[in-house]
Amino acid sequence: MTPDPTDNEEGLVKPAEVALPLVAVVGQPNVGKSTLFNRLIGQRRSIVGDEPGITRDRIYGEVEWTGERFAIVDTGGIVPDDEAIIPANIFKQAGFAIDDAQAVIWVVDARQGLTPLDEELAKLLRATGKRVLVAANKTEAARVEAEAAEFYRFGFEEVFPVSAEQGIGLGEMLDALVRDLKELPKATTSERSDRSAQRELRLAIVGRPNVGKSSLLNRLIGEERVIVSPVAGTTRDAIDTVLETAAQKFRLIDTAGIRRKGKTGEMAEKLSVVMAMKSLARADVAIVVVDAEEGVTALDAHIAGYAHDAGCSIIIAVNKWDALEDKKTGTVSEFERSVRDRMKFLDWAPVVTISALKGQRVERLLPLAVSANAARNRRIPTSQLNAFFERAVSQPRGGSAPAPVKGGVSRLHVQYMTQVAVRPPTFVLFTSGGKAGLHFSYERYLQNQLRKEFDFFATPLRLVQKHKKRRKR
Repeated sequence: MTPDPTDNEEGLVKPAEVALPLVAVVGQPNVGKSTLFNRLIGQRRSIVGDEPGITRDRIYGEVEWTGERFAIVDTGGIVPDDEAIIPANIFKQAGFAIDDAQAVIWVVDARQGLTPLDEELAKLLRATGKRVLVAANKTEAARVEAEAAEFYRFGFEEVFPVSAEQGIGLGEMLDALVRDLKELPKATTSERSDRSAQRELRLAIVGRPNVGKSSLLNRLIGEERVIVSPVAGTTRDAIDTVLETAAQKFRLIDTAGIRRKGKTGEMAEKLSVVMAMKSLARADVAIVVVDAEEGVTALDAHIAGYAHDAGCSIIIAVNKWDALEDKKTGTVSEFERSVRDRMKFLDWAPVVTISALKGQRVERLLPLAVSANAARNRRIPTSQLNAFFERAVSQPRGGSAPAPVKGGVSRLHVQYMTQVAVRPPTFVLFTSGGKAGLHFSYERYLQNQLRKEFDFFATPLRLVQKHKKRRKR
């Protein structure tokens, strides 16, 4: 199985974006759906483990087989008629995936054999009228492969003994699958060129568990795309959703709630932290969500620090502001002061008070993200940077100004600077004289001056020092 070259680590592809036929992977918990999904797309996208119910939301990817391409969606383990919040929502999300799909791969556990839950799922799948391919998984042994034939009793004609772990039998299943998939109308070359000309903005939504990240995502896209529940830690996978507006195409990344490593006891939650960090690494802009009722915590500052270290532009969204308004306590300026006190390193990040539940001021976030993304892609012409250097750094009479350094007074001079990268904007400072590096206060001074001069809105700036030692005479 060879994944499409456009389907890379930068994110998952929503089928509607690429106009490919969609195949849904469904089944009860812990039968190997995510292992099969990862095997087919050729990457590790869904979290895999022995704990049932690890995958909860819909995860999208693409597959290419014998020249045919199709989109595939992994779903959470289906438990019909379960009244608990999370299983019920998983069932709901799987239903959305099945409704959109042309075909369904129903994964069953051949080792376990037929179960009452399989009987219930068979009834549900027959009622959809969709084409169903039964993947009788975990058939590494010849005895188990022979027993996989018992799944024909459910009335589905296409049953394939497979091993998602080892890749056994998947070729036969894919051969059958792609024969009858109907391609959707493909975009013309000009349409594809127009879309590729505008680089999509990768927007990560991060924060502590249960601060309203999934609610915010759902509000932004206007549909119930990810599970929302009052249970902390509901989202475990990093979920990508494509949203296109008149101004910009966004890839929204909803990440698992980040907890301190010492408090992530479950294997799945530890993996969620890793995936959330990877999401920040590929994001352009991060919306850091904090809880207005609980106030800004040390963990909020740590999470914002992760986003800063990843080089993301940052917007701070103070969610559940409607709860404070109802109590008539506090003001925006007071809360913003508390944010600045806790996150001194983000004095340049805008703060927006919102209510994801009621939609208050949520419409401000995407335009701010567009402005932040434009700033992080800004490259300053050398002539303008030289003029700025003369005003802000050099002495009026020419030459370079002595700069404060670590550890005290030194004859260190900043001679000139140049921009070497964008996303985030990165500048190299060439210095001479002295031995120690520039004092952090001087670096902050230069960053503030650059931000003011060139409008680097909501965006971190990187300063790299290149020191040239003076030759001894």
